[in-house]
Amino acid sequence: MAEQIDAQALSMVTTTVGSAADARRLAQAVVQARLAACVQVDAITAHYHWQGALQEEQEWRLACKTLPRATGALLALLESLHPYTVPQLVVQTLQATPAYVRWLAGEVATGDGVAQAADGA
Repeated sequence: MAEQIDAQALSMVTTTVGSAADARRLAQAVVQARLAACVQVDAITAHYHWQGALQEEQEWRLACKTLPRATGALLALLESLHPYTVPQLVVQTLQATPAYVRWLAGEVATGDGVAQAADGA
């Protein structure tokens, strides 16, 4: 019989940017500030309306994995560094194994460290 896993909550914040360089810059800033334990970057094609016209653009999606308590500071940092006028900043609550959430908790700043990380970036 399979072992029961007690899943625990984490947050994933996603955003998109228009260049690999911007994706790298944001990913490194977020991890260096310890506001996310991991940022995964994927190349995607986006289809959307902007200023009355249909657009199709190459973009890079960043998936930032963090703790719920660090989400506000992470959003503030991303918004302050983001090159877009209206950035996509989407927060999802996810469930993960306890071992993964323990690792995540060890990598994300806590308490005053979260506020200082956001102010220092």
